[in-house]
Amino acid sequence: MGDVLTATESVAPALEIVDSRIRDWRITPVDAVADNVGSAGLVCGSWTPMAYAPDLASVNVDLLVDGSRVATGSSKDVLGHPAAAVAWPANTLAACGKGLDPGHVILPGAMTTAPFIGVGQKAEARFGALGSVSVSFI
Repeated sequence: MGDVLTATESVAPALEIVDSRIRDWRITPVDAVADNVGSAGLVCGSWTPMAYAPDLASVNVDLLVDGSRVATGSSKDVLGHPAAAVAWPANTLAACGKGLDPGHVILPGAMTTAPFIGVGQKAEARFGALGSVSVSFI
């Protein structure tokens, strides 16, 4: 995990946009893989160099939809620490003689549930000292 933190240049608050081509989310594990596990996009906030980043083990988030809090979470919900979640694919790739390249954007995992958001709504995630990120669906 320490190697991940040393190799990480910067971090940013982010919202993953989840979507699926599977009707009514009646999705099986095979469907999830074929559908890229529902990932439709990513919105990043401002990047913070690691030297100025808060302790990633203690980041909390509030997820708001149209200004109302719909979920909360903690970085501890991501395998105990986001760096642990990044170490897993890094170690798995290393065992195959591959690696993560500089400049790759890595999503360690979700800190909250993913609420349904419709046209005309705004989602905002507030990550304390790490910052905030928002997206509106028009």
